[in-house]
Amino acid sequence: MSVDMRTFLGHVELANPITTAAGCAASGRELAQFFDLHRLGALVTRSITMAPRAGRPTPRMAETPAGLLNAVGLQGPGVDAFLERELPWLAQRGIKTIVSIGGGTVAEYAALARRLADAPGVTAVEVNLSCPNIEDRGRVFAREGGAAAEVIASVRSVMRYELPVIAKLAPDVADIAAVARACVDAGADALSMINNPLGMSIDTVTLKPALAAVTGGLSGPAILPLAVRCVWQVHSALPGTPIIGVGGVMTGADAFQLILAGACAVGVGTALFHDPYACLRIERELEDLLRARGFQRLADAVGLAHRPPGSAARHLHEESSL
Repeated sequence: MSVDMRTFLGHVELANPITTAAGCAASGRELAQFFDLHRLGALVTRSITMAPRAGRPTPRMAETPAGLLNAVGLQGPGVDAFLERELPWLAQRGIKTIVSIGGGTVAEYAALARRLADAPGVTAVEVNLSCPNIEDRGRVFAREGGAAAEVIASVRSVMRYELPVIAKLAPDVADIAAVARACVDAGADALSMINNPLGMSIDTVTLKPALAAVTGGLSGPAILPLAVRCVWQVHSALPGTPIIGVGGVMTGADAFQLILAGACAVGVGTALFHDPYACLRIERELEDLLRARGFQRLADAVGLAHRPPGSAARHLHEESSL
């Protein structure tokens, strides 16, 4: 028995729920050496900025017992080079592409969205809200509902209706459901969570922080329970909003947890650094788990952990229209 693995992000249908996580597959060329990118539900690009960025000084990464700390700093060639070289490469191959964007001001996010609004090959835009607001003492947009909503509203106002706007949320907040609701009220069609929580490691040989930037984002297996908790809370508050669950996914069972908590798609990140085939393996393992438990559709498992036994499941495109 085959399982219908299709899922929906707003108006967009994905053949399966597995995507890359922003920043972990650049813009796809590296992964394309290993498998056909059409086998992904979607490819999420690194966060694109207006101007080229060299990123943070090295060392930028440090392993931890159950994950990875990174402080890369949104290194990239800028939006002009992305539109000239990277997006056309993806568009020519018909790969569903979610473009992640990052900015330092509301106006910068809007300008990036305007550049992407009519660019061929854009499936959706993911708004990386874990960027410092240079107009507000460097406070991260994702940490406050009003600031996050202002960014989302600016992006939604210039984006074509049929292109979903996805708000990527950080867990380092007092009430992630409140921030999520503010983003949805401002026009977000879907949510992605979680971005990496901040962590730190000290090298006991050099007696200094392991990262040049001192702190960095923690990813890998250590953050899966945090991601599951955040997805659960937001799905409880906003059951009709599509969620991409991201954080610590190494296996199909990990992805299944996020699906049961309320995610309709799952992003894979750190696992790709040691297994470039991780997305395909996780998708296969997830389908096997669904089949073994008698599911005919992925949609029937989304948020199932919230529902009383015996209650009927709604299809994802029905939920997203509520």
